[in-house]
Amino acid sequence: MKILAAIFAFNEGEKIKRTISRHPFARNYDLLVMDDGSTDGALESLPKNGWLHLKNSTNQGIGSAMKRVFDYALDNRYDILVIQAGNDKDEPNEIPRLLEPILGGQSDFVQGSRFLPGGGYGSTPAYRIMATRFVHPVLFSVFVGKHVTETTNGFRAFRTEILRDPRINWRQDWLDKYELEPYLLFRAIRLGYRHCEVPVTKVYPPRRLGYTKMKPITGWWSILRPVVYLGLGIKK
Repeated sequence: MKILAAIFAFNEGEKIKRTISRHPFARNYDLLVMDDGSTDGALESLPKNGWLHLKNSTNQGIGSAMKRVFDYALDNRYDILVIQAGNDKDEPNEIPRLLEPILGGQSDFVQGSRFLPGGGYGSTPAYRIMATRFVHPVLFSVFVGKHVTETTNGFRAFRTEILRDPRINWRQDWLDKYELEPYLLFRAIRLGYRHCEVPVTKVYPPRRLGYTKMKPITGWWSILRPVVYLGLGIKK
């Protein structure tokens, strides 16, 4: 199967360089870096051998950047898409864990979970553990009718056929920020696609390097509102 692993970055500095360098030289997937309008020049100094590069002229938001990658994956006939953050939190050597259930024919959507046995979440602030381990997954599980342990971790893999399903309208304008990731997971489960979780690690960098670009209140609502809107039938 043809596999694309996509890294998303916006002004990640040295973190995006480390993220790219940690990918194994011998791999069964193409590597793409989606630069969402960075101005720090971190990617400009790197040789472009071994990985593909897409860039927005201005910062559009993570959801908008993902839509561009989704179109790229479909246009180039990739069968599986792996999503990874460019802030050096995810472990590229765990990508085979995400791919195995799909390649083995057991799953269509594989969600990485730091909260399963074998996973880990080093240096994560306590309030983020509360939100990502309890608040969001509990509400999500109630609405989809299935117990899940991880709903906000962007480290995941899925069959691109999901993106061709007209019932999953991922091109909606309101999905341009943090909404798209939980939206896609919610709709895939609700529509009966085979879903599973595998343990992964997510280690936060030192705070001085910046461990998130999500803003309080507005960012939290952005990642929560797909669950509320879909769960209450406000959006599809």
